[in-house]
Amino acid sequence: MTATTSSGLSGVPLALTPLNRKDFTSDQEVRWCPGCGDYAVLAAFQGLMPQLGIRRENTVIVSGIGCSSRFPYYVDSYGMHSIHGRAPAIATGVATARDDLAVWVITGDGDALSIGGNHLIHALRRNVNITILLFNNRIYGLTKGQYSPTSELGKVTKSTPVGSVDYPFNPISLALGAEAGFVARTIDSDRAHLTEVLTAAVAHRGAALVEIYQNCPIFNDDAFLELKGPKAPGVIRLVDGQPVTFGPDGARSVVRRTDGSLEVVDTADADPARVVVHDARADDPTAAFALSRLTDTGVLQQAPIGIFRDVDRPSFDDGVREQVEMPSPAERLTALQGLLNGSDTWTVN
Repeated sequence: MTATTSSGLSGVPLALTPLNRKDFTSDQEVRWCPGCGDYAVLAAFQGLMPQLGIRRENTVIVSGIGCSSRFPYYVDSYGMHSIHGRAPAIATGVATARDDLAVWVITGDGDALSIGGNHLIHALRRNVNITILLFNNRIYGLTKGQYSPTSELGKVTKSTPVGSVDYPFNPISLALGAEAGFVARTIDSDRAHLTEVLTAAVAHRGAALVEIYQNCPIFNDDAFLELKGPKAPGVIRLVDGQPVTFGPDGARSVVRRTDGSLEVVDTADADPARVVVHDARADDPTAAFALSRLTDTGVLQQAPIGIFRDVDRPSFDDGVREQVEMPSPAERLTALQGLLNGSDTWTVN
């Protein structure tokens, strides 16, 4: 049986019998620090996979280097713990070679945005049919607490003892700038929202990037404290088709200025005509990019979470397969002969 419920899973065989979480739990001991947000993401993933119904043998997880990159060991499926920053490149090869696989990339803010930055943006630009989970704890955890490409200005770490002077990446802005078709952000401690976003991401045909705010209790504890809990004051929840308001009883609103930029104001003072209504399906990513810029990493944090963009466009791997697939062996042989006997030849005496 083949998946037909979503374009993202089109062509991926489904299990013939119902699956459960244990089917996606390996026999390896999970070894993360107590309190690490990776546990919550792993639990959500293992709970989601049976709902999707994808066969374990048609699930591939590719990771780079970092704490989160141990993920493939803990899921009973095919996987590869690859080299630093190169997971998107390897996953591109897997997805292009096999259209019957659901391919996941597990990476972190250091792995994806430092040495792997170039691979990430081109996988998104090409729109390869892979789902990328970017665990962002704003620190290098595996190598014991150096600042990362998402650490805030002034961050004091072992490698920046008097404070970082680097301007941090905004992964959502970066992905939208690379024209990714699906871009979202969620939080490790919000299981329901995390599962909802992952479900939408894997249903998308093409490159999907999900940034997950994830706590590192050892080297960067409470980095997202203002964004956690059911009444987190800084969380701006994005719901497609709904006005962008947040805070207790929607006390704050995101409005559009006359110059087109966005600002946050008290809802009581907001002109209803200027309150932004979120449109995740807009083909032009400009509005989604503007929303991503509301991310504030200062003392009083605020950040939009949810699906910023979800639009369809042709995927790289589908396009490659269309170029190489021929209806019959005879046509494939003719095409090969045409390449061998082309006009661009020369004679060697």
